[in-house]
Amino acid sequence: MGKIKFGTAGLREVMGPLPGQMNIETIQYVTQGLANYIKTFPKERWQGGVVICHDSRINSRKFAEETAKVLAGNGITAHLTADLRPTPFASFAIRYYKAISGVNITASHNSKEYNGYKVYWEDGAQVVFPHDEEITKEVMKVTKIHLAPLTDPLIKIIDESCENAYLKAIDSLKINSELDKNFGKDLLVIYSPLNGAGVTMIPKALEMWGFSNVNLVEEQKMPDGNFPTTPYPNPETEAALTLGVRDLKEKQGDLLLVSDPDSDRLSVSIIYKNETRRFSGNELGSIMLDYLIKELKPKNNFATVTTIVSTPLIKKMTKKAGGTCFEVLTGFKYIGEKIHLWEKEGIYSFLFGMEESLGFLYGTHARDKDATIAACLSAEIALFLKKEKKTFIDRLYEIYSEFGIYRESQLTLSSEKGLDFLIAKLDNIRKNPPKTLFGKAVVKTEDYFTSEAKDLLTNKTTKLDLPKSDVLAFLLEDESKYLLRPSGTEPKLKIYGHIYGKSSQYASIEKGIFELDKQIKENLDEMKSLLFT
Repeated sequence: MGKIKFGTAGLREVMGPLPGQMNIETIQYVTQGLANYIKTFPKERWQGGVVICHDSRINSRKFAEETAKVLAGNGITAHLTADLRPTPFASFAIRYYKAISGVNITASHNSKEYNGYKVYWEDGAQVVFPHDEEITKEVMKVTKIHLAPLTDPLIKIIDESCENAYLKAIDSLKINSELDKNFGKDLLVIYSPLNGAGVTMIPKALEMWGFSNVNLVEEQKMPDGNFPTTPYPNPETEAALTLGVRDLKEKQGDLLLVSDPDSDRLSVSIIYKNETRRFSGNELGSIMLDYLIKELKPKNNFATVTTIVSTPLIKKMTKKAGGTCFEVLTGFKYIGEKIHLWEKEGIYSFLFGMEESLGFLYGTHARDKDATIAACLSAEIALFLKKEKKTFIDRLYEIYSEFGIYRESQLTLSSEKGLDFLIAKLDNIRKNPPKTLFGKAVVKTEDYFTSEAKDLLTNKTTKLDLPKSDVLAFLLEDESKYLLRPSGTEPKLKIYGHIYGKSSQYASIEKGIFELDKQIKENLDEMKSLLFT
């Protein structure tokens, strides 16, 4: 069991018979460790039990049932979903049942060979320090598994009351309810769950908001862990959207929505000037926040949360509206952690959280990214803009005109030599940081592993108020920023690039986007060859 380690998204591995791979034995050991940790707390803390959810992947139901059997075998109530359900529903159900923890069997958008085990705590967010480390320690000490049969009375199937409560919570977040009610049917939405769990909630939620004209992509509407239409069911990739784009064009839809298999991420595409335009997570997050600020007019104690690798535009927009923006490490669990903290302290009112990889949350019903609310909010924005004879592109250009043009890209490096090899490369860069990149001076470095930021102009060092993480960032004199981060679950290293230009510098917003996108791609390619040869 030596390979078990909770990364940014819990445990995620290829299914197979080996120790540390996803199989019945791994599920049993991890769950026994979780049960042992839960029972270190007073009994009244865990009387609400543990919520168990799963997606459409191969073995997901089997793994979920095995999780329930181990928990029941340890005298802990297991609230098991009747069938597959979205990740954010698991987060909601934890607080609904006042459970101490939750488990979601999913590998998000990985290929069909993978499965995973996400652990949540009583606040509805994924486990963070110290719970993640303590659970891992307990797993390593397991010598005996306690199992109950599936018929054990401590295993309870989650009924419709909890599911209806989740949908009701989503429904309460409508902003322009009269607009949705009266004109929602005029918006033609194409939706694909990518053969995943989104089909169980998103169409219902859209209809409740008033969007009844929803067409599902036929080949991708039924749950199927083989993902027969795409080898990599990630809505960030063009390949996963091919069938949805086909339907968007053929049916002349207003909006294409695509969720990943566990339905926590959402992709949005439209037809603009007869071409399909897919929005990045940074673009979509900026459009969502712009709409929330303008329509809700939040008070000055409102706060937004984004990640250190996401667009700086979120921070700039929040500040102008009188709010406070917090940056956290990669992983939506850190956003969920902030929501829980603010609810206890009452200092800030959470408005919106986002990460660049298509993760969004509006509302506090869940403490994880939620494709259901993201789909409903995107539909309302599209309808609002349609009534103004505008599109998402028009609104994005207006935002760029107001705040400047912020463009981003990333490069993923893989190695057959494994994650340790890539981490060693990153360590070498840490020991020998560049003083210039692309002909521009590096003015500041941020090392989240040592929790230190160094201003190279003043030679002053300050502490970073974030948990320790293996991330290295370089800020350049032209306000661009580049970050390097190894994956928490795969043998990959990501380079994130952020670049900025004043809208007045370019003949048009469109021209500025083209030039900045070209520049950042060249910069990332140069950075790869410069640092990893």
